[in-house]
Amino acid sequence: MIKKFAVRTRGQGLHEITDLVVRIIQESDLDEGICTVFIRHTSASLTIQENADPSAKADLEAWLNRLVPENDRLYTHTFEGPDDMPSHIKSILTNVSLSIPVLDGQLALGTWQGIYLWEHRTSAHTREIVVHLG
Repeated sequence: MIKKFAVRTRGQGLHEITDLVVRIIQESDLDEGICTVFIRHTSASLTIQENADPSAKADLEAWLNRLVPENDRLYTHTFEGPDDMPSHIKSILTNVSLSIPVLDGQLALGTWQGIYLWEHRTSAHTREIVVHLG
């Protein structure tokens, strides 16, 4: 089974999508298997991260922005602005797809784990996510 959904981001940062993926699993007949989540973009990514303390998200974002700064003189791909090339680099350093086991009809995530769309662009975007259950 394959389902798609769109997420409107508010700009750069981690946007939790766990509930949207859980809803797809609940609407399916899958009891055990694999849930693959894929983002159809090159300037945003997916990750599984702590969903209890918001400071973890802020620290991750600050760290990645230090690692891949905007306005680096080495970038030539800047057509869409100073966040253009950094967003592509951040995407390859993280994930564009995740595979999560499904056990007893539920994602086998740990207690504090959530699925996040990581928007790397500074402006709002609509991002398309594809979920495959098998």
